[in-house]
Amino acid sequence: MSVAGASVPASAPIRASEALRKKLAKIGLHSEADLLVHLPLRYEDETRITPVARAPWGEAVQVEVVVSSCEVQFRPRRQMVVRALDASGELVMRFFSFYPSQQGALSEGSRVRAFGEVRGGFFGAEMVHPRFQKVGEEDPLPTELTPIYPSTAGLANSALQKLIGKALDGGDLSDTLPDELRQRLKLPGLARSLHFLHRPPPGTDLATLHARNHPAWRRVKFDEVLAQQLSLRRAYLARREQGAPVLVAQDDLGARLLDGLPFGLTGAQLRAMAEIGADLAQPYPMQRLLQGDVGAGKTIVAALAACQAISAGWQAAFMAPTEILAEQHYVKLRGWLEPLGIKVAWLSGSLKSAAKRAQLAATAAEAQLVVGTHALIQDGVDFAKLGLAIVDEQHRFGVAQRLALRKKGNNPHQLMMSATPIPRTLAMSYYADLDVTVLDELPPGRTPIKTRLVADSRRDDVVGFVTKHVAEGRQAYWVCPLIEESEALQLQTAQETYEQLSADLPDLRIGLVHGRLKADEKQAVMAAFAAGEIDVLVATTVIEVGVDVPNASLMVIEHAERFGLSQLHQLRGRVGRGQYESSCVLIYAGPLGEIARQRLKIIYENTDGFEIARQDLQIRGPGEFVGSRQSGVPLLRYADLEMDADLVEMARDVAEHMLTDHAELAERHLQRWLGSREELLKS
Repeated sequence: MSVAGASVPASAPIRASEALRKKLAKIGLHSEADLLVHLPLRYEDETRITPVARAPWGEAVQVEVVVSSCEVQFRPRRQMVVRALDASGELVMRFFSFYPSQQGALSEGSRVRAFGEVRGGFFGAEMVHPRFQKVGEEDPLPTELTPIYPSTAGLANSALQKLIGKALDGGDLSDTLPDELRQRLKLPGLARSLHFLHRPPPGTDLATLHARNHPAWRRVKFDEVLAQQLSLRRAYLARREQGAPVLVAQDDLGARLLDGLPFGLTGAQLRAMAEIGADLAQPYPMQRLLQGDVGAGKTIVAALAACQAISAGWQAAFMAPTEILAEQHYVKLRGWLEPLGIKVAWLSGSLKSAAKRAQLAATAAEAQLVVGTHALIQDGVDFAKLGLAIVDEQHRFGVAQRLALRKKGNNPHQLMMSATPIPRTLAMSYYADLDVTVLDELPPGRTPIKTRLVADSRRDDVVGFVTKHVAEGRQAYWVCPLIEESEALQLQTAQETYEQLSADLPDLRIGLVHGRLKADEKQAVMAAFAAGEIDVLVATTVIEVGVDVPNASLMVIEHAERFGLSQLHQLRGRVGRGQYESSCVLIYAGPLGEIARQRLKIIYENTDGFEIARQDLQIRGPGEFVGSRQSGVPLLRYADLEMDADLVEMARDVAEHMLTDHAELAERHLQRWLGSREELLKS
């Protein structure tokens, strides 16, 4: 089947002045179709007047008053102070930002209707920056609720109302859902739904509108999710029409790797390998996301995939987001594969010129597996025959970076890995263009980790706990606070913590690792820690992923309230990798904000990464959760993945049906909801 869809003319452009069109473009409004689906943030009730004396403080109401005075004051700051009266009392209106035209409209004797929140001021009831308009004594009140639209500086709500009103009266409101499908899904018609949401009829309950659970809202949310599913599904099918190398193993390389391992694969790893192996043997490019909790064993699955590509006569590339993680992968993969005769190359930005030239030459010639950072995608890096690109911690790379790696080969297969479990609803919505494999089983030997919350006033107790822990022959990590504002400040904090612990624990061997160290220095510190030559490793978040030292069974995280749930879970996963009982101590500084309190409670009560991710999604919302992925997928404006999970399920099924049986309607639906933004999905 063709997935290109029928050709559908673009929606009519907005008729407005050049200046107004520029403002509209800032909020993504280019056509009449864009206006129709630009829905209100909230509604205000201007259908009635509230007497000033009866206006409840803290609530937004409309009053009708006559101005008794209007003056500009300069103390305590420049402001326009307007006094106005109705039959019941006096109201003060304050404007800290105003124009001469507003001052003229509020001259003495003017009758105005003002809408805003009434609060107690020094002189009684007052409104700050109310919305107002001049009226005559006989001017009628509106009969409908007033929609308030998302806007930008200099774009008045009244201008949006007029433009959207014209689009409603003369724009294309034809339905893109086939009637029998719409009736089966019990959804109202689109035209009726949009009219209701833009122009709620008199008597409509404000609470129902704001809760977004009215059938009209449900229809709009379904259409939005359907557009996303259609676009992602179409991109997925389009990729399957592209050619890719058929990677069928020509020898027993993978079996020999397994035979040499000191452990066996879990059932989940075997299932993952079967799915990936089947994909690699297809003549179209694999796009698979391999996700699993911390320590689920993704790296060996990736190594086996690389073996299949190498056995088929092609190269594999393995890209990781940080040098320390990429280097650890390099050491591990080289240890597994070089004894089997596989040539493994290493490429990073910190390599000196001569070494870099040698590795570049190897990449372009005989290297069968190339491991590195984003240096792999830089100009001048040429692969001889790239058949498989593996991207670890893929959410840390932007769409453009992942695309650049794909362009290094002749449409290679892609395996993306993430130790950040993605909640099911998020995967269905934002990763619908990928096949997803989940490692839902931890290898045997992972010991449970006890999580402890400790106030920073008890830091000395934690130092004592570390001493006891090391005396028993174990090692510990001490992670310094995340300081987003300044990498230099974070480095300073790490060095200060290192010096303080060195003073507090003079009999212990303390090490320090951070992002500013040169690659060989980092590697030397990590090697010493792995060899047991360092008792306590002070670190920034460079050890968040990939570090595997079985004898390290204590993780201390300072200022845990500054970290996100994903990072806390990742850091905690650095311990519990050996046979010893492991602990994670979260030191926090009070007073805690509400979100920080929620995060610490969640990490304390849960060890399952998927449950942590699900609750994290509730706190953060999908846009922040998916990170750099959002640069490739338009965020949902109206649907909520937690509340509207059933709509995502419905839309996924409907998308397949529409692309197959109603291609023209599917194209019109995409044009209405995504327009040119669909191009973002094609990476």
